[in-house]
Amino acid sequence: MAVNTQRIALNALAYLYNQFLKQPLGDLEFSYASKPQRLPEVLMAAEVASILKEMVGRDKLIFSLLYGSGLRISECLRLRVKDIDFSRGSITVRDGKGSKDRVTIFSSTLYESTRDIISAALALQERDNQKSVGPSIPGVLAKKYPSAYRQPAWMYLFPSNSISHHPVTGVLCRHHLHDSVPRKALKKAVVAAKLTNKRVSCHTFRHSFATELLRNGRDIRTVQELLGHSDVSTTQIYTHVLGQHFAGLTSPLDTIT
Repeated sequence: MAVNTQRIALNALAYLYNQFLKQPLGDLEFSYASKPQRLPEVLMAAEVASILKEMVGRDKLIFSLLYGSGLRISECLRLRVKDIDFSRGSITVRDGKGSKDRVTIFSSTLYESTRDIISAALALQERDNQKSVGPSIPGVLAKKYPSAYRQPAWMYLFPSNSISHHPVTGVLCRHHLHDSVPRKALKKAVVAAKLTNKRVSCHTFRHSFATELLRNGRDIRTVQELLGHSDVSTTQIYTHVLGQHFAGLTSPLDTIT
């Protein structure tokens, strides 16, 4: 049984006994199954280029950011205007996995397209503001700064096409783009690029970002910080993907053939 299946079952039983039956289980000294290590699927730079070539506009920018900055798809879609720093060439990822903030690199080749997408987003915000609607704001901040939805800094780079009610506050607002939209665009681009022999997902671009940095000699600690990994051992899996290209290692057979 997979470790995640065990975790769900154990949590369900613990909740039943602790909350409903009022019979705390205490420390069960339960040992989870070892999680099998699987190497991530990665794309070569030429393959990434072939996929991006099949995209335009917003979709192309999204996947360029995933590959160029090592973002998760959720992190990318949650980006707001205030998270982009053109002067320093950086992107601030807020409330990422593990509720951590981090700063990552921002490719200068994306400056123009990012400015265009920001201009379009701010124009949409201006139209929404005329209806007293704006981008969704976290509950606590919305109460502290009730007019924050009118400030350009809070606008999403990739806003949704429709307005909806905030799931927590119930306020009518515009959320960010749903992740199903770029996933569908990626599926079409992969087919058009004739890369159906690989399992390509949004996360593949993040894996490829890390692998390409290590391939080019960047130190693993720097890559760890850019990815936002708590433990360097999580980042080390990409060294296995590289094989002989990592740290200049070659097969012993190369010396005799």
